[in-house]
Amino acid sequence: MKNISDKIFSAKIWWLYLLLILLAINFLGSSFHTRFDLTKEKRYTLSPATIHLIKNLDDEVTIDIFLKGNFPAGFRKLANSTDEFLRLLKDYNSSKVNYRFISPKEVMPGTNVSYGDSLVGLGATPINLTVQLKEGQQQNFVFPVALIHYRGKQQLVNLYSGSNRIISQNEINGAEALLEYQFLSALDKLRKNDKTVVAYAQGNGEPNDYRTYDLQQVLTKEYKLFVFDLSKQPVIPDEIKALIIVKPSLQFSEDEKLKLDQYVMRGGKLLCYIDNLYAESDSLAFKSQTIAFDRNLNLTDLFFHYGARINTDLVMDLQCEAIPFVVGGAANNPQQEFLHWNYYPLFDPANNNPITKNIGLVGGRFVNSIDTIDAAGIKKTILLASSDNSRTISTPALISLDENRNAPQDQKFNKSGIPVAVLLEGDFSSFYKNRISQQQNDSLNKFNTPFISKSGENKMIIVADGDMALNEALPQYGPLPMGWNKFTYLAYQQQSDDGKYFIPVANREFFENCLEYLVANPEIIATRNKNIVLRLLDSKKVKEKESQWQLINIVLPVLLVIILGLIYRQIRRKQYE
Repeated sequence: MKNISDKIFSAKIWWLYLLLILLAINFLGSSFHTRFDLTKEKRYTLSPATIHLIKNLDDEVTIDIFLKGNFPAGFRKLANSTDEFLRLLKDYNSSKVNYRFISPKEVMPGTNVSYGDSLVGLGATPINLTVQLKEGQQQNFVFPVALIHYRGKQQLVNLYSGSNRIISQNEINGAEALLEYQFLSALDKLRKNDKTVVAYAQGNGEPNDYRTYDLQQVLTKEYKLFVFDLSKQPVIPDEIKALIIVKPSLQFSEDEKLKLDQYVMRGGKLLCYIDNLYAESDSLAFKSQTIAFDRNLNLTDLFFHYGARINTDLVMDLQCEAIPFVVGGAANNPQQEFLHWNYYPLFDPANNNPITKNIGLVGGRFVNSIDTIDAAGIKKTILLASSDNSRTISTPALISLDENRNAPQDQKFNKSGIPVAVLLEGDFSSFYKNRISQQQNDSLNKFNTPFISKSGENKMIIVADGDMALNEALPQYGPLPMGWNKFTYLAYQQQSDDGKYFIPVANREFFENCLEYLVANPEIIATRNKNIVLRLLDSKKVKEKESQWQLINIVLPVLLVIILGLIYRQIRRKQYE
């Protein structure tokens, strides 16, 4: 009897020890939280910049995510990934970070306005999910966005930049990879009391009409925008962190070039969208052909010195947009059809840098090619390039609508990767070093900006197409998003399916990323480089070994439970014999 009572007492002590150990583990787990990210690409690891920002929040952050509802699998997956990411943020500062999922159909408290209507007013673009029912079609709008509230301010976060109703796995991976960047960038902007100052250049024929509407919307939303007349002002102020030059049509004087050069030497950033040739689609509205010729902007030698040259040619590409052509019918009732127009190329962004990572196709109009030049201390990164089926034509170039009467001669489109946009980074040398005149030098000293022969670490972006940053307009829609072809935009809006030629373009996103890369915190930009690898199963092997894996996943767990139960029973029997 004594042996039995001793064994019972020992068993109770053992259970008491186990209970104390469990309590200690729970206490340590609640006090000292940590996790181990075993994924190869560190999917669940935040960057040091994100951790520092979250830990140093001085006010509460509330995040509303509008992905609650009965959505297709792609949007549900995106919602789950967003939830996982926000849990990571909350783990680092649970008292300051709060988030919730809201349905866009819900009505805002104290109003009769739905969250969806409010989001449209803030600039969010919904995706229309049209479902066919017996009684007809039912529309369900998805808002793949989040809204961050901080210090009485709010910032919209795009969780998915596309417009497709069915998200592919690659698009989900791209959206998940950008989650950290999107939230970090938005929070950083909310924390800043002052917006970054940027300027839109004038004085050399740059457009300042409805074509710049979307550009102005982008700039005034995120930056403090000024219009700077390069022809009238004596010097570009250092307060302007980036100068944007879009589609100039008048020649730059040497004094104006000196202003640009010295602005770069003092650390100013240039974002240039340049058309080296005069080639406009408006000219084709009056006659079926036009001649493309050199604008003679007098910028070639300046850019050449910095490491890039915009050529006087046109890039033609089989990967391109479409415009309507008259293919038959009577004069008073012409028959039109959408045909590819090789002068409107669509560029696949390079996926090797934060600017173009995980963005869609970028559309151009009568684009020139760019050559990179050997310049000491300057690193060149190609941002946009043509497809594998492209070519260039030299000037003077005859552009004719009659080219589309016959199929293009594919054998002529034998070039690939023709650069059309380049990022230059490094220590720039002044174009006017050892050649500045005494008069120019005196002019600089007069405004307390002495001549500088070499810049520190700096960067600039040159794009060989001015229209890439402009927008068109339609009477029924007004100004369109940046880069959209008005003909395909109209067709895209009127069709329930995307159609063969109606491809959304990412010109606005490309412009935003370029400017942000030039002026934003490099640590924040670096988070765009996060990559999530899509590891697909071998469908052939899965089919061949389907039965084997079914047995492993269904039968094996049951057998393991039975075996462990028998082992435990034998141990208990021997213990109390």
